[in-house]
Amino acid sequence: MNSIDLEFILVLLIVISLSLIIFSKNLKKETGRSFNWFVYQAKSFLPILLIVLILRSFLAEPFRIPSGSMLPTLLIGDYILVNKYKYGIRLPITKSKIIKISEPERGDVVVFRYPGNEKINFIKRVIGLPGDTVRYENKTLYVNDVEYSKKEKNSHLYSGQFLRPELDIFSEDNNKKIYTILNDNMSPSDDDSFIVPNGKYFVMGDNRDHSSDSRYWGFVPNENLVGKAFLIWMNFNSDNYSFKYKRIGNSIE
Repeated sequence: MNSIDLEFILVLLIVISLSLIIFSKNLKKETGRSFNWFVYQAKSFLPILLIVLILRSFLAEPFRIPSGSMLPTLLIGDYILVNKYKYGIRLPITKSKIIKISEPERGDVVVFRYPGNEKINFIKRVIGLPGDTVRYENKTLYVNDVEYSKKEKNSHLYSGQFLRPELDIFSEDNNKKIYTILNDNMSPSDDDSFIVPNGKYFVMGDNRDHSSDSRYWGFVPNENLVGKAFLIWMNFNSDNYSFKYKRIGNSIE
């Protein structure tokens, strides 16, 4: 998910607005109409900018799903909300955590800044916590030698949108949460094991054989976490102009 640094833009506009207001109050002589217009706009928009910054930085942030790496949990064109305070409150721009609230749990769907390019946001599912041993063998997950059981599912409400003959739908049970994944029966299993370092997380996409994740580029540092995805508030696929109204308001499992 490509990300425009809206947070930086908001902070910059707030600084400019405050500077204009302060500067105008310190002027002793009358100013021109153009300057007065800018000051008026600054006073009008400053409260709005502050509210948007607070909401986006500390409460919830919207994102759009552009790819199929989280199928079938998230469809291309889903617009989601991410809880920004779930894993701690961070300062805008610097991302420094100032209040610790909770840590990710296995099975959480999280948005994070991709370690290879922090200007890009990724969304994946947390599989391994710090200190865990994660093993992927014959398309089955084992965390600390505990198997994540899988049961094949017959259908999905939107399977016609993404399902192909080589893709099979399963429900996966991590012994605390059950969610849905895809396996490609034509793709070989990339068997490997990983030990998750302190302060980092192992993540995978639910579209297991078509996801760029921790199996290939490593672990997600805690400081890269943006928040927990919790709600689908709209779906619109601009590629085929489809709108799935039944997805509005769906929680993200």
